[in-house]
Amino acid sequence: MARDILHDLQAFMAVARAGSFTRAAAQMGLSPSALSHTIRALETRLGLRLLTRTTRSVAPTQAGERLLNGLAPKFAGIEAELAALSALRDKPAGTIRITTAEHAANSVLWPKLADFLPDYPDIKVEVVVDYGLTDIVAERFDAGVRHGELVARDMIAVRIGRDLRMAVVAAPAYFSRHAPPRSPRDLTGHACINLRLPTYNSLLPWEFEKSGQELNVHVDGQLIFSSTTQILDAALRGFGLAYLPDDMVAAPLRDGRLVRVLDDWCAPFPGYHLYYPSRRQASPAFTLLVEALRHRG
Repeated sequence: MARDILHDLQAFMAVARAGSFTRAAAQMGLSPSALSHTIRALETRLGLRLLTRTTRSVAPTQAGERLLNGLAPKFAGIEAELAALSALRDKPAGTIRITTAEHAANSVLWPKLADFLPDYPDIKVEVVVDYGLTDIVAERFDAGVRHGELVARDMIAVRIGRDLRMAVVAAPAYFSRHAPPRSPRDLTGHACINLRLPTYNSLLPWEFEKSGQELNVHVDGQLIFSSTTQILDAALRGFGLAYLPDDMVAAPLRDGRLVRVLDDWCAPFPGYHLYYPSRRQASPAFTLLVEALRHRG
């Protein structure tokens, strides 16, 4: 419906309820003559007289009464919805959808959400684990999480975690049967546990850097998983070498269940960032969540 007729209908309701052009005009911030002109234009458009005018009062006609009774609940519903939206603007509430990889969800998002959410019971957070580079606008996510070097330039990026390093590890039982690799090139002779990226249906290459030299190695082995949790378990059971974030393997390295190799080839890289479109009107809930996730180390 055109915007002008909505305004005309609101003007009609104001006059019918007030029983006076003067009082209704004062409520709407209009002159009585301008309001009278608006009502006449509406009646001309509809081909019906909506108001009976006398020198002392204004009252709806039969058609006007029917229109008033039909409009009142609909405009009340619109006003209620607008009030609800205002409440969302002023009160931290609503659902926030975030797409992320498994490791970021476990190591960064969930620990911070566990501290944040109890203070804001009206905020809901949906975390969707996905290894693909999801289009957060097309898929209707509020934000995503990626390594800092992967965030698109047209997005706002907020650092939420420390720099990361990868680790190449295997169980002592595996190294009892195989000599440890001295260089990433030696990995071609080892059983390596692969990670498949479901979105691209490809295996994740193992990336290395040392003294400015970069190597991307495509490894082979008996096992392929789509989850780092299963890769870690397979490595602990002696099935081969795994390439995992160093915080995932910190505990088994300390207690000797895993052994690290090629440490000098695993350079640090930018950690996880929360990213979201630069052109968005952030709700109070989203603003609070961003601040709660922001890395302050």
